[in-house]
Amino acid sequence: MTLTEHMLSGLPGDPLTGLRRADELWLDYRNGTLPEPHVIHQAAAPLESVDWDVVICGGTLGVLVGAGLAQRGWRVALLERGILQGRQQEWNISRRELAALTELGLLTAPELEAVIASEYNPARIQFGDGEPLWVEDVLNVGVDPQGLLERLKAKFLAAGGQLFEHTAFDSAWVHPNGVVVKAEEPFTTRLLIDAMGHFSPLVRQARGAAKPDAVCLVVGTCAQGYPKNDTGDLIASFTPLRHQCQYFWEAFPARDGRTTYMFTYMDADPRRLSLTEFFEEYWRLLPEYQGVSLADLRVQRALFGFFPCYKNSPLRYPWGRTLAVGDSSGSQSPLSFGGFGAMIRHLERLVTGIDEALGCDRLDATALGALQPYQPNLSVTWLFQKSMSVGMDQTLAEQHINRMLTAIFAAMAGLGEPTLKPFLQDVVQFSALAKTLAVTSLKYPGLVAKIIPQVGIGALISWLGHYGSLAGYSALEPLARALSPVIESLPPVPRYYSHRWQDRLFYGSGKDYDA
Repeated sequence: MTLTEHMLSGLPGDPLTGLRRADELWLDYRNGTLPEPHVIHQAAAPLESVDWDVVICGGTLGVLVGAGLAQRGWRVALLERGILQGRQQEWNISRRELAALTELGLLTAPELEAVIASEYNPARIQFGDGEPLWVEDVLNVGVDPQGLLERLKAKFLAAGGQLFEHTAFDSAWVHPNGVVVKAEEPFTTRLLIDAMGHFSPLVRQARGAAKPDAVCLVVGTCAQGYPKNDTGDLIASFTPLRHQCQYFWEAFPARDGRTTYMFTYMDADPRRLSLTEFFEEYWRLLPEYQGVSLADLRVQRALFGFFPCYKNSPLRYPWGRTLAVGDSSGSQSPLSFGGFGAMIRHLERLVTGIDEALGCDRLDATALGALQPYQPNLSVTWLFQKSMSVGMDQTLAEQHINRMLTAIFAAMAGLGEPTLKPFLQDVVQFSALAKTLAVTSLKYPGLVAKIIPQVGIGALISWLGHYGSLAGYSALEPLARALSPVIESLPPVPRYYSHRWQDRLFYGSGKDYDA
Protein backbone atom coordinates (compact mmCIF):
# COMPACT_ATOMS: atom_id res chain seq x y z
CA MET A 1 0.00 0.00 0.00
CA THR A 2 1.37 3.43 -0.93
CA LEU A 3 1.51 6.31 1.54
CA THR A 4 -1.28 8.03 -0.36
CA GLU A 5 -3.52 4.96 -0.19
CA HIS A 6 -2.75 4.56 3.52
CA MET A 7 -3.46 8.21 4.40
CA LEU A 8 -6.55 8.72 2.24
CA SER A 9 -8.33 5.36 2.53
CA GLY A 10 -11.77 5.66 4.04
CA LEU A 11 -12.13 9.42 3.59
CA PRO A 12 -15.57 10.66 2.48
CA GLY A 13 -16.04 11.11 -1.24
CA ASP A 14 -13.55 8.39 -2.25
CA PRO A 15 -10.63 10.71 -3.07
CA LEU A 16 -8.49 7.83 -4.34
CA THR A 17 -10.89 7.23 -7.23
CA GLY A 18 -10.93 10.96 -7.94
CA LEU A 19 -7.14 11.00 -7.92
CA ARG A 20 -6.99 8.18 -10.49
CA ARG A 21 -9.43 10.03 -12.76
CA ALA A 22 -7.46 13.26 -12.48
CA ASP A 23 -4.28 11.34 -13.33
CA GLU A 24 -5.88 9.84 -16.43
CA LEU A 25 -6.80 13.35 -17.60
CA TRP A 26 -3.31 14.67 -16.80
CA LEU A 27 -1.82 11.78 -18.80
CA ASP A 28 -3.97 12.75 -21.80
CA TYR A 29 -2.69 16.31 -21.57
CA ARG A 30 0.93 15.13 -21.40
CA ASN A 31 0.58 12.67 -24.27
CA GLY A 32 -1.50 14.99 -26.46
CA THR A 33 -4.31 12.43 -26.59
CA LEU A 34 -7.05 14.59 -25.12
CA PRO A 35 -10.23 14.17 -27.22
CA GLU A 36 -11.36 17.37 -28.92
CA PRO A 37 -15.09 17.91 -28.28
CA HIS A 38 -17.35 19.54 -30.85
CA VAL A 39 -20.10 20.95 -28.71
CA ILE A 40 -20.58 24.39 -30.28
CA HIS A 41 -22.19 24.63 -33.70
CA GLN A 42 -23.33 27.60 -35.76
CA ALA A 43 -26.61 28.06 -37.60
CA ALA A 44 -27.57 30.69 -40.17
CA ALA A 45 -31.30 30.91 -39.42
CA PRO A 46 -32.49 33.22 -36.63
CA LEU A 47 -34.49 31.84 -33.71
CA GLU A 48 -38.22 32.58 -33.61
CA SER A 49 -38.04 33.52 -29.91
CA VAL A 50 -35.57 33.62 -27.03
CA ASP A 51 -36.58 32.82 -23.45
CA TRP A 52 -33.52 34.01 -21.52
CA ASP A 53 -31.12 36.91 -21.65
CA VAL A 54 -28.32 34.85 -20.13
CA VAL A 55 -27.73 31.15 -19.55
CA ILE A 56 -24.73 30.43 -17.31
CA CYS A 57 -23.22 26.93 -17.33
CA GLY A 58 -21.29 26.13 -14.16
CA GLY A 59 -22.83 27.26 -10.90
CA THR A 60 -20.00 27.23 -8.37
CA LEU A 61 -18.46 30.48 -9.61
CA GLY A 62 -21.15 31.26 -12.18
CA VAL A 63 -23.57 32.19 -9.40
CA LEU A 64 -21.38 35.24 -8.66
CA VAL A 65 -21.97 36.63 -12.14
CA GLY A 66 -25.53 35.31 -12.21
CA ALA A 67 -26.56 37.07 -9.01
CA GLY A 68 -25.08 40.35 -10.22
CA LEU A 69 -26.92 40.16 -13.55
CA ALA A 70 -30.21 39.03 -12.03
CA GLN A 71 -30.11 42.01 -9.67
CA ARG A 72 -29.84 44.24 -12.75
CA GLY A 73 -33.10 42.84 -14.07
CA TRP A 74 -31.92 40.35 -16.68
CA ARG A 75 -33.56 36.96 -17.19
CA VAL A 76 -30.85 34.57 -16.00
CA ALA A 77 -30.82 30.78 -15.94
CA LEU A 78 -28.03 29.03 -14.02
CA LEU A 79 -27.25 25.45 -15.01
CA GLU A 80 -25.37 23.18 -12.60
CA ARG A 81 -24.62 19.53 -13.39
CA GLY A 82 -25.03 18.51 -9.73
CA ILE A 83 -26.22 20.32 -6.64
CA LEU A 84 -25.08 23.92 -6.28
CA GLN A 85 -23.14 23.72 -3.05
CA GLY A 86 -19.64 24.67 -2.05
CA ARG A 87 -16.92 22.26 -1.10
CA GLN A 88 -15.82 21.96 2.52
CA GLN A 89 -12.33 23.29 1.85
CA GLU A 90 -12.08 27.03 2.53
CA TRP A 91 -11.17 29.55 -0.15
CA ASN A 92 -8.30 31.75 1.02
CA ILE A 93 -8.39 35.41 0.07
CA SER A 94 -7.82 38.83 1.65
CA ARG A 95 -10.45 41.15 3.12
CA ARG A 96 -9.75 43.92 0.62
CA GLU A 97 -10.59 41.55 -2.24
CA LEU A 98 -13.77 40.34 -0.53
CA ALA A 99 -15.02 43.93 -0.47
CA ALA A 100 -16.14 43.42 -4.08
CA LEU A 101 -19.07 41.33 -2.81
CA THR A 102 -20.46 44.15 -0.69
CA GLU A 103 -19.64 46.87 -3.23
CA LEU A 104 -21.67 45.00 -5.85
CA GLY A 105 -24.54 44.54 -3.40
CA LEU A 106 -24.30 40.75 -3.45
CA LEU A 107 -23.80 40.51 0.32
CA THR A 108 -24.27 42.85 3.24
CA ALA A 109 -21.35 43.44 5.61
CA PRO A 110 -22.88 41.15 8.30
CA GLU A 111 -23.54 38.44 5.69
CA LEU A 112 -19.93 38.64 4.56
CA GLU A 113 -18.66 38.30 8.13
CA ALA A 114 -20.88 35.24 8.58
CA VAL A 115 -19.13 33.35 5.76
CA ILE A 116 -15.60 34.01 7.03
CA ALA A 117 -14.60 30.72 8.62
CA SER A 118 -11.03 31.51 9.68
CA GLU A 119 -8.53 34.36 9.81
CA TYR A 120 -4.87 34.50 10.78
CA ASN A 121 -1.72 36.63 10.62
CA PRO A 122 1.14 36.71 9.73
CA ALA A 123 2.22 34.59 6.75
CA ARG A 124 5.73 33.53 5.79
CA ILE A 125 7.68 33.64 2.53
CA GLN A 126 10.95 31.68 2.51
CA PHE A 127 13.11 29.84 -0.01
CA GLY A 128 15.78 27.36 0.97
CA ASP A 129 18.03 28.71 3.72
CA GLY A 130 17.19 32.34 2.87
CA GLU A 131 15.84 34.74 5.47
CA PRO A 132 12.06 34.46 5.98
CA LEU A 133 9.78 37.38 5.15
CA TRP A 134 6.59 37.88 7.13
CA VAL A 135 3.56 39.67 5.69
CA GLU A 136 0.08 40.41 6.96
CA ASP A 137 -3.39 40.50 5.41
CA VAL A 138 -2.58 38.47 2.27
CA LEU A 139 -4.64 35.27 1.68
CA ASN A 140 -5.22 35.27 5.43
CA VAL A 141 -9.01 34.94 5.39
CA GLY A 142 -10.66 31.56 4.85
CA VAL A 143 -14.14 31.82 3.32
CA ASP A 144 -16.64 29.02 3.86
CA PRO A 145 -17.70 28.06 0.30
CA GLN A 146 -20.85 26.29 1.46
CA GLY A 147 -22.09 29.27 3.43
CA LEU A 148 -21.11 31.74 0.72
CA LEU A 149 -22.81 29.85 -2.11
CA GLU A 150 -25.94 29.31 -0.02
CA ARG A 151 -26.27 33.07 0.47
CA LEU A 152 -25.44 33.90 -3.15
CA LYS A 153 -27.96 31.32 -4.35
CA ALA A 154 -30.64 32.93 -2.18
CA LYS A 155 -29.76 36.38 -3.57
CA PHE A 156 -29.85 35.03 -7.12
CA LEU A 157 -33.29 33.44 -6.66
CA ALA A 158 -34.68 36.48 -4.83
CA ALA A 159 -33.64 38.68 -7.76
CA GLY A 160 -35.63 36.50 -10.18
CA GLY A 161 -32.89 34.16 -11.40
CA GLN A 162 -33.76 30.50 -11.94
CA LEU A 163 -31.49 27.63 -10.91
CA PHE A 164 -31.50 24.31 -12.75
CA GLU A 165 -29.60 21.70 -10.77
CA HIS A 166 -28.71 18.24 -12.12
CA THR A 167 -28.67 19.93 -15.53
CA ALA A 168 -25.40 19.35 -17.35
CA PHE A 169 -24.40 21.25 -20.48
CA ASP A 170 -24.38 19.00 -23.55
CA SER A 171 -24.01 21.22 -26.64
CA ALA A 172 -25.15 24.51 -28.14
CA TRP A 173 -26.15 26.02 -31.49
CA VAL A 174 -25.27 29.67 -32.05
CA HIS A 175 -27.82 31.53 -34.18
CA PRO A 176 -27.67 35.16 -35.36
CA ASN A 177 -30.03 36.31 -32.60
CA GLY A 178 -29.44 33.75 -29.84
CA VAL A 179 -28.14 30.40 -28.66
CA VAL A 180 -29.93 27.09 -28.19
CA VAL A 181 -28.30 25.39 -25.21
CA LYS A 182 -28.95 21.66 -25.04
CA ALA A 183 -28.93 20.17 -21.55
CA GLU A 184 -31.56 18.07 -19.79
CA GLU A 185 -33.95 20.38 -21.62
CA PRO A 186 -33.30 23.04 -24.30
CA PHE A 187 -32.73 26.67 -23.31
CA THR A 188 -32.84 29.59 -25.72
CA THR A 189 -30.79 32.61 -24.69
CA ARG A 190 -29.29 35.81 -26.03
CA LEU A 191 -25.94 35.01 -24.37
CA LEU A 192 -24.25 31.81 -23.15
CA ILE A 193 -21.69 32.26 -20.35
CA ASP A 194 -19.21 29.45 -19.76
CA ALA A 195 -18.18 29.19 -16.10
CA MET A 196 -17.33 25.47 -16.27
CA GLY A 197 -13.64 25.95 -15.54
CA HIS A 198 -10.31 24.85 -16.97
CA PHE A 199 -11.72 21.65 -18.47
CA SER A 200 -14.86 23.11 -20.01
CA PRO A 201 -15.75 21.42 -23.33
CA LEU A 202 -16.05 24.90 -24.90
CA VAL A 203 -12.49 25.68 -23.81
CA ARG A 204 -11.21 22.40 -25.22
CA GLN A 205 -12.96 23.00 -28.56
CA ALA A 206 -11.66 26.57 -28.78
CA ARG A 207 -8.10 25.60 -27.88
CA GLY A 208 -8.08 22.54 -30.13
CA ALA A 209 -5.00 20.34 -30.01
CA ALA A 210 -2.77 22.99 -28.41
CA LYS A 211 -0.90 21.66 -25.38
CA PRO A 212 -0.71 23.92 -22.31
CA ASP A 213 2.25 26.28 -22.26
CA ALA A 214 2.62 25.54 -18.56
CA VAL A 215 0.93 23.55 -15.82
CA CYS A 216 0.69 23.98 -12.07
CA LEU A 217 0.49 20.62 -10.30
CA VAL A 218 -0.89 20.73 -6.73
CA VAL A 219 -1.69 18.22 -3.99
CA GLY A 220 -2.58 18.72 -0.37
CA THR A 221 -4.78 17.94 2.59
CA CYS A 222 -6.61 19.50 5.47
CA ALA A 223 -5.72 17.62 8.64
CA GLN A 224 -5.75 17.87 12.42
CA GLY A 225 -2.85 17.05 14.72
CA TYR A 226 -0.33 19.78 13.85
CA PRO A 227 1.61 21.15 16.84
CA LYS A 228 1.35 24.76 15.59
CA ASN A 229 -1.49 26.31 13.63
CA ASP A 230 -1.53 30.06 14.14
CA THR A 231 0.53 31.30 11.15
CA GLY A 232 0.58 30.50 7.44
CA ASP A 233 2.92 30.15 4.51
CA LEU A 234 2.17 32.05 1.30
CA ILE A 235 5.01 30.34 -0.52
CA ALA A 236 7.90 28.37 0.94
CA SER A 237 10.43 25.85 -0.28
CA PHE A 238 13.01 23.92 1.68
CA THR A 239 14.27 21.29 -0.75
CA PRO A 240 16.62 21.44 -3.73
CA LEU A 241 15.38 20.53 -7.22
CA ARG A 242 13.81 17.07 -7.27
CA HIS A 243 12.57 15.20 -10.34
CA GLN A 244 13.27 18.32 -12.43
CA CYS A 245 10.87 20.30 -10.24
CA GLN A 246 11.11 22.92 -7.54
CA TYR A 247 8.57 22.07 -4.86
CA PHE A 248 6.71 24.96 -3.23
CA TRP A 249 4.41 24.87 -0.22
CA GLU A 250 1.46 26.79 1.17
CA ALA A 251 -0.11 26.37 4.59
CA PHE A 252 -3.19 27.99 6.12
CA PRO A 253 -4.99 27.56 9.44
CA ALA A 254 -8.49 26.29 8.71
CA ARG A 255 -11.66 26.02 10.77
CA ASP A 256 -11.24 22.27 11.23
CA GLY A 257 -7.49 21.81 10.99
CA ARG A 258 -4.52 22.98 8.95
CA THR A 259 -4.44 23.03 5.16
CA THR A 260 -1.11 22.29 3.48
CA TYR A 261 -0.46 22.30 -0.27
CA MET A 262 2.59 21.28 -2.27
CA PHE A 263 2.74 22.62 -5.81
CA THR A 264 5.15 22.99 -8.70
CA TYR A 265 5.33 24.61 -12.13
CA MET A 266 6.18 22.53 -15.18
CA ASP A 267 5.47 21.93 -18.84
CA ALA A 268 3.30 19.09 -20.16
CA ASP A 269 6.19 16.83 -21.16
CA PRO A 270 5.09 13.15 -21.18
CA ARG A 271 7.89 12.32 -18.73
CA ARG A 272 6.53 14.58 -15.98
CA LEU A 273 5.39 13.27 -12.60
CA SER A 274 1.85 12.00 -12.24
CA LEU A 275 -0.38 13.42 -9.53
CA THR A 276 -0.10 10.12 -7.66
CA GLU A 277 3.71 10.28 -7.74
CA PHE A 278 3.56 13.91 -6.66
CA PHE A 279 1.32 12.97 -3.72
CA GLU A 280 3.88 10.41 -2.60
CA GLU A 281 6.48 13.19 -2.57
CA TYR A 282 4.11 15.28 -0.47
CA TRP A 283 3.77 12.62 2.20
CA ARG A 284 7.52 12.01 2.34
CA LEU A 285 8.29 15.72 2.82
CA LEU A 286 5.32 16.85 4.95
CA PRO A 287 6.80 15.70 8.31
CA GLU A 288 9.95 17.76 7.70
CA TYR A 289 7.97 20.74 6.44
CA GLN A 290 5.55 20.94 9.38
CA GLY A 291 7.52 19.18 12.12
CA VAL A 292 4.91 16.48 12.57
CA SER A 293 4.69 12.71 12.29
CA LEU A 294 2.23 11.30 9.76
CA ALA A 295 0.99 9.00 12.51
CA ASP A 296 -0.21 12.04 14.48
CA LEU A 297 -2.31 13.45 11.63
CA ARG A 298 -6.04 12.98 11.23
CA VAL A 299 -6.74 13.79 7.59
CA GLN A 300 -10.10 15.48 7.02
CA ARG A 301 -9.98 15.73 3.22
CA ALA A 302 -7.62 15.58 0.28
CA LEU A 303 -7.01 18.19 -2.41
CA PHE A 304 -5.35 17.63 -5.76
CA GLY A 305 -5.43 18.81 -9.34
CA PHE A 306 -3.56 20.42 -12.16
CA PHE A 307 -4.12 23.81 -13.73
CA PRO A 308 -3.26 24.18 -17.43
CA CYS A 309 -2.10 27.65 -18.48
CA TYR A 310 -1.97 29.09 -22.00
CA LYS A 311 -0.18 32.19 -23.21
CA ASN A 312 -3.20 32.86 -25.41
CA SER A 313 -5.24 34.14 -22.48
CA PRO A 314 -7.73 35.46 -21.57
CA LEU A 315 -9.57 33.23 -24.01
CA ARG A 316 -11.95 34.89 -26.47
CA TYR A 317 -14.48 32.58 -28.10
CA PRO A 318 -14.83 32.92 -31.89
CA TRP A 319 -18.50 31.99 -32.19
CA GLY A 320 -20.32 35.08 -30.91
CA ARG A 321 -22.93 35.11 -28.14
CA THR A 322 -20.58 32.99 -25.98
CA LEU A 323 -18.34 34.31 -23.23
CA ALA A 324 -15.81 32.52 -21.00
CA VAL A 325 -15.46 33.76 -17.41
CA GLY A 326 -13.35 32.62 -14.46
CA ASP A 327 -11.06 29.67 -15.03
CA SER A 328 -12.67 29.02 -18.42
CA SER A 329 -11.19 32.31 -19.65
CA GLY A 330 -7.75 31.79 -18.12
CA SER A 331 -7.92 35.30 -16.67
CA GLN A 332 -5.37 34.53 -13.96
CA SER A 333 -1.59 34.61 -14.21
CA PRO A 334 0.37 31.35 -14.73
CA LEU A 335 1.58 31.73 -11.13
CA SER A 336 -1.94 31.52 -9.72
CA PHE A 337 -4.36 28.66 -9.16
CA GLY A 338 -7.13 30.95 -10.42
CA GLY A 339 -10.57 30.06 -9.13
CA PHE A 340 -12.31 32.18 -6.53
CA GLY A 341 -9.67 34.90 -6.18
CA ALA A 342 -9.38 35.54 -9.93
CA MET A 343 -13.17 35.65 -10.31
CA ILE A 344 -13.56 38.10 -7.42
CA ARG A 345 -10.89 40.38 -8.88
CA HIS A 346 -12.72 40.71 -12.21
CA LEU A 347 -16.30 40.39 -10.93
CA GLU A 348 -17.29 44.08 -11.01
CA ARG A 349 -15.75 44.52 -14.46
CA LEU A 350 -17.53 41.45 -15.84
CA VAL A 351 -20.96 42.13 -14.37
CA THR A 352 -20.91 45.78 -15.46
CA GLY A 353 -19.57 44.93 -18.92
CA ILE A 354 -22.04 42.10 -19.56
CA ASP A 355 -24.87 44.32 -18.37
CA GLU A 356 -23.81 46.96 -20.90
CA ALA A 357 -23.35 44.43 -23.71
CA LEU A 358 -26.87 43.12 -23.15
CA GLY A 359 -28.27 46.64 -22.91
CA CYS A 360 -26.88 47.77 -26.28
CA ASP A 361 -27.06 44.30 -27.89
CA ARG A 362 -23.32 44.02 -28.55
CA LEU A 363 -23.05 40.22 -28.39
CA ASP A 364 -20.94 39.31 -31.42
CA ALA A 365 -17.47 37.77 -31.01
CA THR A 366 -15.64 41.09 -31.36
CA ALA A 367 -17.82 42.93 -28.84
CA LEU A 368 -17.64 40.13 -26.27
CA GLY A 369 -13.91 39.76 -26.90
CA ALA A 370 -13.54 43.27 -25.51
CA LEU A 371 -14.66 41.84 -22.16
CA GLN A 372 -11.61 39.55 -22.07
CA PRO A 373 -8.80 41.76 -23.37
CA TYR A 374 -5.05 41.27 -23.42
CA GLN A 375 -3.64 42.21 -20.00
CA PRO A 376 0.12 42.86 -20.00
CA ASN A 377 0.34 42.80 -16.20
CA LEU A 378 -0.63 39.12 -16.39
CA SER A 379 1.48 38.35 -19.46
CA VAL A 380 4.69 39.64 -17.87
CA THR A 381 4.37 36.94 -15.19
CA TRP A 382 5.09 34.23 -17.78
CA LEU A 383 8.80 34.97 -17.39
CA PHE A 384 8.52 34.52 -13.61
CA GLN A 385 6.73 31.21 -14.11
CA LYS A 386 9.43 30.12 -16.56
CA SER A 387 12.17 31.03 -14.08
CA MET A 388 10.48 28.95 -11.36
CA SER A 389 10.37 25.79 -13.49
CA VAL A 390 12.95 23.46 -15.02
CA GLY A 391 12.89 21.77 -18.41
CA MET A 392 13.09 17.98 -18.45
CA ASP A 393 16.48 18.08 -20.18
CA GLN A 394 17.76 21.23 -18.48
CA THR A 395 20.63 21.26 -15.98
CA LEU A 396 20.49 23.76 -13.13
CA ALA A 397 22.26 24.02 -9.80
CA GLU A 398 20.11 22.36 -7.13
CA GLN A 399 19.55 25.61 -5.22
CA HIS A 400 19.35 27.95 -8.22
CA ILE A 401 15.61 28.67 -7.99
CA ASN A 402 15.68 29.05 -4.21
CA ARG A 403 18.56 31.55 -4.39
CA MET A 404 16.95 33.47 -7.23
CA LEU A 405 13.62 33.81 -5.42
CA THR A 406 15.32 34.77 -2.17
CA ALA A 407 17.04 37.63 -3.99
CA ILE A 408 13.92 38.82 -5.84
CA PHE A 409 11.66 38.77 -2.81
CA ALA A 410 14.29 40.47 -0.67
CA ALA A 411 14.44 43.24 -3.27
CA MET A 412 10.65 43.63 -3.26
CA ALA A 413 10.49 43.59 0.53
CA GLY A 414 13.20 46.24 0.68
CA LEU A 415 11.06 48.46 -1.54
CA GLY A 416 8.16 48.15 0.89
CA GLU A 417 4.63 46.73 0.97
CA PRO A 418 3.35 48.77 -2.02
CA THR A 419 5.76 46.74 -4.16
CA LEU A 420 5.47 43.35 -2.48
CA LYS A 421 1.78 43.01 -1.63
CA PRO A 422 0.24 43.51 -5.10
CA PHE A 423 2.56 40.84 -6.53
CA LEU A 424 1.51 38.40 -3.80
CA GLN A 425 -2.11 38.96 -4.86
CA ASP A 426 -1.44 38.26 -8.55
CA VAL A 427 -1.19 41.93 -9.56
CA VAL A 428 1.91 43.33 -11.26
CA GLN A 429 2.33 47.08 -11.61
CA PHE A 430 4.92 48.73 -13.84
CA SER A 431 6.57 50.98 -11.26
CA ALA A 432 6.93 48.15 -8.74
CA LEU A 433 8.28 45.77 -11.38
CA ALA A 434 10.76 48.31 -12.75
CA LYS A 435 12.09 49.08 -9.27
CA THR A 436 12.41 45.38 -8.40
CA LEU A 437 14.32 44.65 -11.59
CA ALA A 438 16.66 47.57 -11.02
CA VAL A 439 17.44 46.63 -7.42
CA THR A 440 17.88 42.95 -8.23
CA SER A 441 20.16 43.68 -11.20
CA LEU A 442 22.38 45.99 -9.14
CA LYS A 443 22.61 43.81 -6.05
CA TYR A 444 22.73 40.36 -7.72
CA PRO A 445 24.14 40.79 -11.26
CA GLY A 446 25.56 37.27 -11.36
CA LEU A 447 22.23 35.71 -10.44
CA VAL A 448 20.36 37.72 -13.06
CA ALA A 449 22.89 36.60 -15.69
CA LYS A 450 22.08 32.97 -14.88
CA ILE A 451 18.36 33.49 -15.42
CA ILE A 452 18.76 34.40 -19.11
CA PRO A 453 20.08 31.00 -20.29
CA GLN A 454 17.55 29.28 -18.03
CA VAL A 455 14.49 30.94 -19.56
CA GLY A 456 15.90 31.34 -23.10
CA ILE A 457 16.32 34.33 -25.39
CA GLY A 458 12.91 33.79 -27.04
CA ALA A 459 11.08 34.01 -23.71
CA LEU A 460 13.08 37.09 -22.76
CA ILE A 461 12.26 38.89 -26.03
CA SER A 462 8.58 38.04 -25.64
CA TRP A 463 8.67 39.33 -22.08
CA LEU A 464 10.22 42.62 -23.16
CA GLY A 465 7.23 43.16 -25.45
CA HIS A 466 4.81 42.63 -22.56
CA TYR A 467 6.95 44.82 -20.31
CA GLY A 468 6.76 47.61 -22.88
CA SER A 469 2.99 47.16 -23.13
CA LEU A 470 2.69 47.35 -19.35
CA ALA A 471 4.57 50.66 -19.44
CA GLY A 472 2.28 51.95 -22.18
CA TYR A 473 -0.90 50.86 -20.40
CA SER A 474 0.30 52.50 -17.19
CA ALA A 475 1.00 55.76 -19.02
CA LEU A 476 -2.36 55.81 -20.84
CA GLU A 477 -4.58 54.82 -17.92
CA PRO A 478 -4.73 58.33 -16.36
CA LEU A 479 -5.77 59.73 -19.74
CA ALA A 480 -8.55 57.15 -20.04
CA ARG A 481 -9.77 58.10 -16.59
CA ALA A 482 -9.66 61.82 -17.41
CA LEU A 483 -11.88 61.21 -20.46
CA SER A 484 -14.69 59.71 -18.34
CA PRO A 485 -17.00 62.76 -18.61
CA VAL A 486 -16.73 62.65 -22.41
CA ILE A 487 -17.25 58.88 -22.51
CA GLU A 488 -20.36 59.07 -20.33
CA SER A 489 -21.95 61.50 -22.82
CA LEU A 490 -21.59 59.08 -25.76
CA PRO A 491 -24.46 57.01 -27.23
CA PRO A 492 -24.75 53.44 -25.84
CA VAL A 493 -22.67 51.53 -28.43
CA PRO A 494 -19.57 53.79 -28.53
CA ARG A 495 -19.89 54.17 -24.76
CA TYR A 496 -19.74 50.38 -24.40
CA TYR A 497 -16.51 50.14 -26.41
CA SER A 498 -15.02 53.15 -24.61
CA HIS A 499 -15.73 51.59 -21.23
CA ARG A 500 -14.02 48.39 -22.35
CA TRP A 501 -10.99 50.48 -23.41
CA GLN A 502 -10.91 52.05 -19.96
CA ASP A 503 -11.21 48.63 -18.28
CA ARG A 504 -8.45 47.20 -20.46
CA LEU A 505 -6.03 49.91 -19.37
CA PHE A 506 -7.19 49.92 -15.75
CA TYR A 507 -6.90 46.17 -15.16
CA GLY A 508 -4.08 45.61 -17.64
CA SER A 509 -1.88 48.05 -15.74
CA GLY A 510 -2.83 46.65 -12.31
CA LYS A 511 -4.42 49.92 -11.22
CA ASP A 512 -7.47 48.03 -9.96
CA TYR A 513 -5.38 47.04 -6.92
CA ASP A 514 -5.26 50.67 -5.81
CA ALA A 515 -8.98 51.33 -6.31
